[in-house]
Amino acid sequence: MLSTSFAGIELENPTVLAAGILGTSAAILKRVADSGAGAVTIKSIGPKKREGHSNPTVLFFDSYLMNAVGLPTPGYRNMEREWEELKEINVPVIASIYASSIEEFVEVAQYVASRKPDAIELNISCPNTKAHGMLFGKDPSIAHDVVSQVKEVTNNIPIFAKLTPNTDRVIEVARACEEAGADAIVAFNTWGPGMYIDINTRRPVLHYRTGGVSGPAVKPLVVKGIYELYEHVSLPILGVGGITNGNDAIEMIMAGASAIGIGSAVYYRGIDVFKRICDEMQGWMLTHDYKSIKELVGVAHE
Repeated sequence: MLSTSFAGIELENPTVLAAGILGTSAAILKRVADSGAGAVTIKSIGPKKREGHSNPTVLFFDSYLMNAVGLPTPGYRNMEREWEELKEINVPVIASIYASSIEEFVEVAQYVASRKPDAIELNISCPNTKAHGMLFGKDPSIAHDVVSQVKEVTNNIPIFAKLTPNTDRVIEVARACEEAGADAIVAFNTWGPGMYIDINTRRPVLHYRTGGVSGPAVKPLVVKGIYELYEHVSLPILGVGGITNGNDAIEMIMAGASAIGIGSAVYYRGIDVFKRICDEMQGWMLTHDYKSIKELVGVAHE
């Protein structure tokens, strides 16, 4: 009932661990897979070793999270042990990558492709660094060039373009990625950036001062964004942002997502949130006489 295909990748269920959440080691990713995720995404890999921002980097609230981790990475050439361990994971593995230039994207993508992940996610949308920020995801022509040049060096590995919601040109960017040969759209990265000030210390709490916003509060914005993307591009959409239960997942699929990314919900409901959401989706589908996830994709447009 929940099995589906996304950009040619077979999934036992449509839930995908989003990049940046629990993706710091193969051991943790394996635990996520064993907890019911249909696929897992590695934390974004960059061209060179990067420490990321100093603590505090993540803030937790009842209805949203705010983070400015800062894309820490060992660098793509320092992960040989991790690549070997990732082979033991029994669900599809998506490698997320970032860079500060098109040339670096091509360099990292070519190397990562040689390790044969099931897909490569191009993080062209991080709001929490200056050098590796949202530039690529705000300009359609640059997004097009990143995708097209990466496609030239990655053979037949599916390429997912991860979009930023923080632009009024998101449809143009998505279309540019589609024209460049992207195999899927990931919508979206975190929103903002936002800020939280401690009124007692009179200072922003995050060390980086600002951070991307995720969690339940952004779900209505994501649903609307996916609804609009579905009407303008033909690529499959991985909907990410604010999903914490089965009803949220079904709502996002009805808007047009073919699969759903789970991130902040791990903090709210635990690592077995993937299985919980799948059970809740299946219960709803049985009650409403749906036999396949594919029957639900985009039905809100009918």
